[in-house]
Amino acid sequence: MGRKRKDRLGALALLLPSAAAIGVFVYGFVGWTVRVSMSDWRGIMPDYTFIGFQNFMTLFQQDRFQTNMWNTLVFTVAFIIVCLLLGLLLAVLLDRSMRGEWLFRTIFLFPMAISFVVTGVVWRWLLNPVMEGTRLTGLNLLLHEIGLGALASPWHMHPTWGMLAIALAATWQLSGYVMALYLAGIRGIPEQLRESARVDGASEWQIYRRVVLPMLRPVTLGAVVILGHISLKIFDLIMAISPEGGRGFSVEVPAMNMWFTTFRGLRFGRGAAIAVILFVMVSLLVIPYLRYSLRREVER
Repeated sequence: MGRKRKDRLGALALLLPSAAAIGVFVYGFVGWTVRVSMSDWRGIMPDYTFIGFQNFMTLFQQDRFQTNMWNTLVFTVAFIIVCLLLGLLLAVLLDRSMRGEWLFRTIFLFPMAISFVVTGVVWRWLLNPVMEGTRLTGLNLLLHEIGLGALASPWHMHPTWGMLAIALAATWQLSGYVMALYLAGIRGIPEQLRESARVDGASEWQIYRRVVLPMLRPVTLGAVVILGHISLKIFDLIMAISPEGGRGFSVEVPAMNMWFTTFRGLRFGRGAAIAVILFVMVSLLVIPYLRYSLRREVER
């Protein structure tokens, strides 16, 4: 047996356990979930009676699920846009070689080290919807103390824009992460390019607009995919802030609906259908990005 063949067999032996585990616990369970989503499983006892796409059709006809999808869209758009803008602004400020940069980097990145559950508990107090009386806390109390009580809001309990309050909490946690991505991208741009632009008479604003920002497009794309992936399957943050999904499902998202449908309503087939829909949504976001990244690697 040649040395190359031994190396191949050794590599295969090392990879086989991991491949088998992924095949069973990832792709196997994905396939099982798809099968359950096409069944009429209700209650504790399994029922694999095949009903095709009936669960999916029922979901898309429900006002509740339509509200869930709209909430996800509102949260995703607000969350991504604000995170990108705030992260880019912080990165540009830190790129100015300000004194104490390491301290500010640490402060901006610190929220990322906290779980969404902890963030949700803190922001549930900050977003206390009480607007009158002696029970004012959090942001409403702050607004009252500085003479801006008219701006007090029910926040996440608002029936129209409650999801924007949830997006505020998520932005606080992940804008520092986006800042780190942008700062790494900016620091990776050769200084000679900016110096050449200065020699040609470009202002700092023009340098960032014409030189820096175009070269940060791959970073922006990566940040959008990461943030979009998080927003589509958000669950723990909203559960910690508003466990019942707000008034009239105003802040409920598909992941929460899946939890309530599966473990409270015991409709496992319909809950699995929601899980499949979430899986498809995330795949439509991630797979094109992976193909784009692989294409760029091949071109290099």
